[in-house]
Amino acid sequence: MHRMLPIGAFILAFTVVPLSGAEDKGQKDNTPPEGFTALFNGKDLTNWKGLIELPERSKLSPEKLAKAQKEADKELSHWKVEDGVIHFDGKGKNLQTARDYGNFELYVDWKIKERGDSGIYLRGNPQVQIWDSDNLADNLKDDWHTGSGGLWNNQHHPKKPLLKADKPVGEWNNFHIIMKADKVTVILNGKKVVDNTPLENYWEKGKPLPSKGPIELQNHGDELWFKNIYVKELPD
Repeated sequence: MHRMLPIGAFILAFTVVPLSGAEDKGQKDNTPPEGFTALFNGKDLTNWKGLIELPERSKLSPEKLAKAQKEADKELSHWKVEDGVIHFDGKGKNLQTARDYGNFELYVDWKIKERGDSGIYLRGNPQVQIWDSDNLADNLKDDWHTGSGGLWNNQHHPKKPLLKADKPVGEWNNFHIIMKADKVTVILNGKKVVDNTPLENYWEKGKPLPSKGPIELQNHGDELWFKNIYVKELPD
């Protein structure tokens, strides 16, 4: 005989309560929870720089890298801070952290428009997917209505989210991402959508994921919004 779980226990079994971000209405925007550091201060792009992708970066001498970074930082003009929010105008390249990170916990709130497409790169590798899967998967029927949070570029490990947890397009969503070694867990709006799954090395397929790399806010030429970006480094 099977006993039914009380409805409250059933809900808790499939829900993780977010600690910060869009779901915590009592938390002031861009103020990190205890133990975390704000990657975005709500005022400017301190802690961020223009994109130099990992394969290119690894080939440059310090002198050439400094020159390339100066050129890449010109793209920052497309990432504006408006009313405590990072707003991307739909032009230019990704935004990446000034520092590299290995093992970490990350919170980030994000918002897209209809047919919006974005993502979060971890250690410089794509990606935790952000997209309007209800309208962008016209030619990808297997991914229709799957939602955000999946490890989109995986080829040999699961790439799809376990369930769709997105809020309606135009509303704020909250990611809680945990990365340890090459394993990634993604909690979207309090629901686990990726559970301790390897993120594959996109740039050098078949090789281990780099031990460290930047966190990136990706774009595909769409208008985007981000806030409440907090990181806590974890031991190796």
